[in-house]
Amino acid sequence: MPNPLISVAALQALQAAPGRHVVVIDCSFDLANPAAGREAYQQGHVPGAFYLHLDNELSGPKTGRNGRHPLPDPDAFAARLRALGVNGDTEVVAYDAQGGMYAARLWWMLRWIGHAAVTVLDGGKPAWIKAGLPLEHGATPEPETPGNLERGQPLVATVDAAALLENLDRPTRLVVDARAPDRFRGENETLDPVGGHIPGAANRFFKDNLTAEGHFKPATELRAEFAAVLGQHAAANAVMQCGSGVTACHNLLALEVAGLEGAALYPGSWSEWCADAARPVATGAAG
Repeated sequence: MPNPLISVAALQALQAAPGRHVVVIDCSFDLANPAAGREAYQQGHVPGAFYLHLDNELSGPKTGRNGRHPLPDPDAFAARLRALGVNGDTEVVAYDAQGGMYAARLWWMLRWIGHAAVTVLDGGKPAWIKAGLPLEHGATPEPETPGNLERGQPLVATVDAAALLENLDRPTRLVVDARAPDRFRGENETLDPVGGHIPGAANRFFKDNLTAEGHFKPATELRAEFAAVLGQHAAANAVMQCGSGVTACHNLLALEVAGLEGAALYPGSWSEWCADAARPVATGAAG
């Protein structure tokens, strides 16, 4: 299984390699200030990188019942990538300045439309700066010639609310919630109207995937930590969720780093689940 992460040095080498087509995409974002990510990108980004906005380009229209960051139309998403010059053989590198919190969403979404050649820059923009490398300022013009990327068969799995409701009665999957422990317990909820979690879920805070320096932990360490969360469940029988389907992708990325493949994503996550008062809610630390 190829490593889903790329180091700063490896990205430099990839960009300089003849015959390799690379597209770098900055996904930096701030949930509290949706304009901040693009502003930070214009103030300085990895040279040649484009910018994609979580709300406007990595999410679809909200109905009030499909979560805060529903997936966009896959064909529209593929068309947006073509506008950035992405071809079927392009090597896409996603990064952000938040420990991969948003870059992992783009990584997962590319695989969702069948594009396997995608990695996340380990350490993101801070690692690039720490290496003493220059930043480019302003916006990167989009290519005059669009790419030829076509939507393919998904390389990832998704699960909907109906399947998780059924799982409550006949449990075969383990739901793993990526939110902070206090929000999982139903405390300090500021983003969604209802606090708590899906009954039976386990909690794995996505930030626990990172070292103090903001890099992903080694594969062996992640494997041991996720084994403790999964218990007797295989990764392929696990469903990752969070508040809105974003940081759950961070856990999915960490699972891939750990060599634990096959977990599914519940895209609507807690914000969709709690929009229907008929769906049960659990609180406290226990599943």
